Amino acid sequence: MSVSPRTAVADPPKSGSATAGQPPRRPFWTRRRRDQLAGLAFISPQLLGSAVFVLLPIALVFRYSLHEWNVLAGDFNYTGGDNYTQLLDDANLPEVLKSTALFSVGLVVLNLSLALLLAVLLNQKLRGMTVFRTLFFSPVVVSLVAWTIVWGFLLQNNGGINGLLHTVGIDGPNWLRGEGTAMLSVIVVQVFKNVGLNMVLFLAALQGVPKELYEAARVDGAGAWIRFRSITLPLISPTILLTSVITIVGSLQVFAQIAVLTQGGPKLSTTVLVYYLYQQAFQFHHFGYGATLSILLLLIVLALTVLQWQMRKRWVFYES
Repeated sequence: MSVSPRTAVADPPKSGSATAGQPPRRPFWTRRRRDQLAGLAFISPQLLGSAVFVLLPIALVFRYSLHEWNVLAGDFNYTGGDNYTQLLDDANLPEVLKSTALFSVGLVVLNLSLALLLAVLLNQKLRGMTVFRTLFFSPVVVSLVAWTIVWGFLLQNNGGINGLLHTVGIDGPNWLRGEGTAMLSVIVVQVFKNVGLNMVLFLAALQGVPKELYEAARVDGAGAWIRFRSITLPLISPTILLTSVITIVGSLQVFAQIAVLTQGGPKLSTTVLVYYLYQQAFQFHHFGYGATLSILLLLIVLALTVLQWQMRKRWVFYES
């Protein structure tokens, strides 16, 4: 007996197949999800490193700032906001912040100006420029401590610089012990140490400026200063932003030069924030207050970086 088509029983739908009136199920491991998983796998080492070596130390420093830690006695006592109250009442802190600002401004202005000047000069197609580029960049790869020690001997009262000045009849000052010359000496030492790095970055940016723009400006009668102001500066402005951020952050983290050359003196004239933090934590064993100064330094660096990043749209050529 044949079965009528109307009474025939349909086969049950297979797992994962579409039922009547419903769209088919999408598989879980789509290409997009596989790409996302591969991307996470590639960046996971960086994320792990940032979490372990950046986020975790910041969290621990904030925790230490709420405690007073006596390492010698083994005491670790919760003090709440006492360290932050001490920060507001610290009579030395305004002078320390003034020295920090003076060092940062002097370093950034001299470093960027000299680096850009050297890059413009070394961008000329003349013989021997490769040798000069190597000479100006070589201090970057020299050990910081060795560089600072050598300059310490040169800047002594009876050092090499005053010896050269004496040959022309000039009595040089005690560079590292005078309140008016100690900070200037530290700034100059640091500028000569790292100016080569920014010079190389500026030189690479200058070589990327199209030559046709300069030729068109010459045809229109534009002079050298007009070409530099209207063509060179706008086109290398992204590099100026990069070097300014790097140099400002680096200027706020200076320590070895101060420790080797002046030890923060005379008085507090060269005591920058990082060196003051070191004194409080490792010389006076006020680790809680040292951690509080670290939080202050973090906030200053973060604020300056965000400020530069927000202001980039006003003067960086490629930003809109």
